[in-house]
Amino acid sequence: MKFFKFLFVLCLMFSVKSIAQAPTDFLSKDFHKDRREVLRSKMPKNSVAVVFANPLRNRANDVDYVFHQDPNFYYLTGYREPNGVLVLFSEEQTDAEGNTYNEILYVQKRDARAEQWNGKRLGVEGAKNELGFKMAFNASEFLSANIDYKKFDKVFIEKFNDDYRNLGGADIFDLVKSFKIKAAYNPNAYLSRMKEYVYSNIVQTSIESSANVINIIDRLGTRSEEIKDDELLNAYKTAESDAIRKEVQQKISLVLKLKTNIDLDFLPTSLATMREVKTAEEVKLLTKAIRISAVGQIEVMKAMKPHMSETELQGIHEFVYKKYGAEYEGYPSIVGAGNNGCILHYIENNKTKVGNDLVLMDLGAEYRGFTADVTRTIPANGKFTKEQKQIYNLVYEAQEASIALYTIGGKMSAPNQAARNIVNEGLFKLGIIKSVDERHNYFPHGTSHHIGLDVHDPGNYNTFEENMVVTMEPGIYIPDGSPCDKKWWGIGIRIEDDILVTKNGPVNLSTEAPRTTEAIEAMMAKKSVLDEFILPDLDK
Repeated sequence: MKFFKFLFVLCLMFSVKSIAQAPTDFLSKDFHKDRREVLRSKMPKNSVAVVFANPLRNRANDVDYVFHQDPNFYYLTGYREPNGVLVLFSEEQTDAEGNTYNEILYVQKRDARAEQWNGKRLGVEGAKNELGFKMAFNASEFLSANIDYKKFDKVFIEKFNDDYRNLGGADIFDLVKSFKIKAAYNPNAYLSRMKEYVYSNIVQTSIESSANVINIIDRLGTRSEEIKDDELLNAYKTAESDAIRKEVQQKISLVLKLKTNIDLDFLPTSLATMREVKTAEEVKLLTKAIRISAVGQIEVMKAMKPHMSETELQGIHEFVYKKYGAEYEGYPSIVGAGNNGCILHYIENNKTKVGNDLVLMDLGAEYRGFTADVTRTIPANGKFTKEQKQIYNLVYEAQEASIALYTIGGKMSAPNQAARNIVNEGLFKLGIIKSVDERHNYFPHGTSHHIGLDVHDPGNYNTFEENMVVTMEPGIYIPDGSPCDKKWWGIGIRIEDDILVTKNGPVNLSTEAPRTTEAIEAMMAKKSVLDEFILPDLDK
């Protein structure tokens, strides 16, 4: 008996020690509470928002993918486990005992056996004490909760992807299913503003003039998957006779008459507006993620040798991330040598020797939920060729000029256009394109996107505001076989930095990683701590 008491005390001490050593610099509960208050202030009277956590997803057999929380759910709650639901009310509610509340968090239940295998769960008490919720319950109680969603004028949710398994118990599958039943959720009853606009045009337009509406469908379909993939709209477009098109028109008319209080636009739009401007607390964590990523670029510059593989270079980056305590990579790491660097989202990273190629490295650490996005392109042998340097300096010039435009009140589209003008002029001078107005694929992407809890953080992309953190990433990619002199083939260059918008002008948060050809070559000439790290040859 004494032995078991001793074992219990030992396990308790180990558990307490383990908890004490866990990271403590996540966003504070006050941050999340403030975010809920801001969202609530945007909600109209007599409305409710229901936000679901991410589910566990299966990788293979009995192995799941590493869990990652839905960014919006984390932003509002701080909860980092699956199978959770946040219910946020616009006004105070009163329960049967006379208690008032304006929010409820449902979390997965404490389970000794599950925690023995997969780690400690926060549970109801943790949700109250650590996350600051006054009303918290086990997720299973959401299934039986007596919330009358039909009494609200608006019920705000995000679009269901329905891409999860039924794992049993109060998992996301069951939580969503329960909500759909109680809220009388009908996906056909809700129309986005864009779809309602198109449907209304169809109903109001005579069949004889249907060509006009089809033009609208085609135009909007190039910008919206929702319009492009809509079954009724496609049936209207491809109808083989006016009679069939008339039948589709009548079906669309019936859909327009359906009524629902479910709204799928409010939450993503409101949260995008909130998330595009960072608080001081967010900027601090995001800056650390960015600096970790910049240090990773520096260490790879010093360590890179022509005999290394793309995978090995990826590993050095990610080792630096782990050394600093970053939980994950913010997105699949991109390490492309030579022609692989011309593939924008190349993630195979399986070239066994980088040789004398340029190596494009687009990687970002995720630290406490916040993701950096930093790209450098460097010569594997430590020296740029003449052609490589000419293209690199053109990209650098475009980036420098565009970063200067990251000023409060400036249009977010302006840096992209400035970069394109400089790149086109430069490519024309080098003889790669025939005129500055030539349409080409050497610069196929935009230059600027928000970063934060997502590597492509949501936003409205109107004007720059103070405390936005936005990437600047011009690039030139000339794959093998391009219609230009062969000396340019296989050159793919992107320089990407993370820019903080301030009252005093733009601040490059990733500036620690060298950006000029001279600075890169100087860094690559330095010794690396990994030079003496030699592992056994397993093929001998």
